[in-house]
Amino acid sequence: MVVDEIMRRWPATVAVLLRYRMLCVGCPIGTFHTVAEACREHQIDERDFLVELESAVRGDR
Repeated sequence: MVVDEIMRRWPATVAVLLRYRMLCVGCPIGTFHTVAEACREHQIDERDFLVELESAVRGDR
């Protein structure tokens, strides 16, 4: 799933992206980048990021 779709479906994930200082919010590339690609682009550990992202999707935060 691309980053833009994740943010639209689960707005709580925006806070996770911002906490990781990812510039995906409002970025036109977000409509094309998958989470893996965005993590690679921003040099972020994908596993750690996914734990927090999934937590936001579940509403744990």
